Amino acid sequence: MIDLIESSIGTKTMARYSELMCSLALRAVRTVSQDQSFASNTHLINGNATLPKSESAPKSYEVDIKRYARVEKIPGGEIEDSRVLDGVMLNKDITHASMRRRIENPRIVLLDCPLEYKKGESQTNVEISNEDSWNRILQIEEEQVKKMCDAVLSVKPDLVITEKGVSDLAQHYFVKANVTALRRVRKTDNNRIGRAVGATVVNRVDDLQESDVGTGCGLFEIEKIGDEYFTFLTKCKNPKACTILLRGPSKDILNEIERNLQDAMSVARNVMFHPRLSPGGGATEMAVSVRLAQKAKSVEGVAQWPYKAIADAMEVIPRTLVQNAGASPIRVLTKLRAKHAEGGSSWGVDGDTGAVVDMMEYGVWEPEAVKSQSIKTAVESACLLLRVDDICSAKSAKQGGGNMGGGGED
Repeated sequence: MIDLIESSIGTKTMARYSELMCSLALRAVRTVSQDQSFASNTHLINGNATLPKSESAPKSYEVDIKRYARVEKIPGGEIEDSRVLDGVMLNKDITHASMRRRIENPRIVLLDCPLEYKKGESQTNVEISNEDSWNRILQIEEEQVKKMCDAVLSVKPDLVITEKGVSDLAQHYFVKANVTALRRVRKTDNNRIGRAVGATVVNRVDDLQESDVGTGCGLFEIEKIGDEYFTFLTKCKNPKACTILLRGPSKDILNEIERNLQDAMSVARNVMFHPRLSPGGGATEMAVSVRLAQKAKSVEGVAQWPYKAIADAMEVIPRTLVQNAGASPIRVLTKLRAKHAEGGSSWGVDGDTGAVVDMMEYGVWEPEAVKSQSIKTAVESACLLLRVDDICSAKSAKQGGGNMGGGGED
């Protein structure tokens, strides 16, 4: 897998750090990968997960690197300091100075509701006739906030994370209970935290249950990097979400590293979906071309021409590699075609020297899914162009026939 990913980023800017980038991409993809059949067939008995009934069925993996593998770029430091966290990192600080900044094995509650006095949905006017009514309004607000905080504290959490706001009174109750709170967290980050620590995002504090509390995190810690504070939820037991922390001298270099890392993760994800590889360097295209040319000889009549046309088109890839290397396309392609005719289907073109080498020994591999998809797309595009060409020629012929007839339909 490392060699495969290295071949995909070998010509990019981060080629000198290819070993680091490949290890980061592979670890991130393996972290977020999840057996979809297990997730859908798992049965809960007394709160414990049991294995699915049909273990002999083929496994289908869910690898959502866009949603659950987030890349955080922090300027400063060296590129070698980049790492994959076995958890989630947020650009957030605690809401109150007296809250704890480090908690081991925290009990985490995730909320999607504000911990403050709920205002009216529409414009509301309140008319107060005496001072007691005003004091009663303030008391109702405090009672409502205290009721929400009591509902949260009933499950004995150590850390409360909400996507909405946390009022000063709620912070006061949390500080008295020695509970840390984070507010205004993005929904995507909240979902990743829930997947990493095993918690469930709750929309109403009254519906909070013991099963909604996440206990899979090993360490909650807030660190200051540069001028900003960052929250780390790491040492998770079975994280299915991760954060890739990238360090570098400037934002431009970090953006380039992120683009290369996304390519590497996409390659690793494709191989996990379809664990089949094809030799690179134009070997696969030349093998298909030779076999199609042999097949064309066994077909009689006009039907053999599509085989020959596709066989000629497939030679474009190795021919382009030879031309880019500065070698003679005719001589190298003839030699490569002879190798494949002898049965050496893994022989391709060395992109540096233009020589014919065995890709199994050279170590250049590509995912089979990418190869098959490119061939399908090329064939479908050619068919689309042919259909459009037929429609245009038929339309022009009809117009020409109408002009020759003179009178038209009338």
